[in-house]
Amino acid sequence: MRVKLKSGRDQRKFIARIEELSGENVFACYQCGRCSAGCPMASEMDLLPNQIIRLVQMGLDEDVLRSKTLFLCASCFTCESRCPKGIDMARVMEAVRHILDPKGKDAFGPGEISPELAQELPQQVLVSIFRKFSK
Repeated sequence: MRVKLKSGRDQRKFIARIEELSGENVFACYQCGRCSAGCPMASEMDLLPNQIIRLVQMGLDEDVLRSKTLFLCASCFTCESRCPKGIDMARVMEAVRHILDPKGKDAFGPGEISPELAQELPQQVLVSIFRKFSK
């Protein structure tokens, strides 16, 4: 992976925004890898959960925001349950998705899903609609 370094101020701004939105201290992660080892979606991800949080720690917003991992997270709590520091990666993923849509508006809410649409949507989308963390 090619890493493009940014100014320290830009890096700190990205990190602070993720921590503000998620309520998580990303620097509590010491890269044990348990979140990635237990993730049921890891085989489909381009970056593993521990790699996402490491890139966030480094303030590498472009690398994080390009990852398809953000939309594969099933918000299943496996990562949080295995994390020795109790970091809720689903909250971090939601915070990054929120940055991608700075308006902070959902395309639709749980009450607006028709039964037909619910059958067509991937399960991860349905879970994420019901589990919103960002402010």
